[in-house]
Amino acid sequence: MQTIYAFKGSESDDLSKDQKFLLFSIDNMYNLYLLLLSLLIEVQKRAEDDLQKKQKKHLATAADKDPNRKFVNNQVFQFIKEDLSLKNAFEKNNINYWDLDGEYVEVIFKAIISSDLYHEYMATRVSDFKEDKDFVVDIFKDIIAPNDKLYDYIEDKNLTWLDDLPTVNTTILKQLRKLKSNPIDNYFVPKLYKDDDDKQFAIQLFRKTLLNTTALNKEIDLKTQNWDSDRIADVDFVLLQMAICELQKFPSIPVKVTMNEYLEIAKEYSTPKSSIFINGILDKLVKEYEADGKLNKVGRGLM
Repeated sequence: MQTIYAFKGSESDDLSKDQKFLLFSIDNMYNLYLLLLSLLIEVQKRAEDDLQKKQKKHLATAADKDPNRKFVNNQVFQFIKEDLSLKNAFEKNNINYWDLDGEYVEVIFKAIISSDLYHEYMATRVSDFKEDKDFVVDIFKDIIAPNDKLYDYIEDKNLTWLDDLPTVNTTILKQLRKLKSNPIDNYFVPKLYKDDDDKQFAIQLFRKTLLNTTALNKEIDLKTQNWDSDRIADVDFVLLQMAICELQKFPSIPVKVTMNEYLEIAKEYSTPKSSIFINGILDKLVKEYEADGKLNKVGRGLM
């Protein structure tokens, strides 16, 4: 979606370089995902170090000697920290940035412990899984994701990550919200592709969407004549291009699968009303295609 959005060429261009960039972008986005998950681990470690230093103080207080360990024992932090598959992914992808850039861990740690969220959470010494999960979701959403210094750091490390950051932040929040108290193996290390067919589908969808941009845009324009074009979110326009391309050019994919997939993407990555808008456009098109015999789906149960 983002590579199509960023494409500045024409339908007649050689797409080989853009295809390589697509695959590079997917890999690169995955590294950003790992980087931000590793940040959560480093923040937990920083909190642990803080408690140990206070306990060793010459004039340690009673609170220092018997600290509230609720934050460092947070179950979500522990799941992420102890995930062997995630550790392997860090090593494989050389995700060790915080060893040299610990000052940014400090920035996030201080922002968390000075927040109302932290003080409310630490008002008690025990918690259940739901409270732990809600707390991590909230600090990621309200403190980590919007942090300006972290944003600048990510920009300095890899300029293309800025385009990926909203998508990655949303993906992590989705992962955290869906986390169960007994997560499956590899929960925090989702596969980039289910298999080689999945990878090839991504490439073909990318190429066919770009190679049919004019026709796809015409379809969208005809169905949005009563809409001010400036009011249609750029992400929504790209999602419609991809969804219509999938309806037209991928006969083995059921209509309902396409509809549901793009509605879910819109809900996660676009505006609050985007899914309603996209559903309305796609629903009209599907009815027209069916009436005109243009919806050539193959296989059983694929209408």
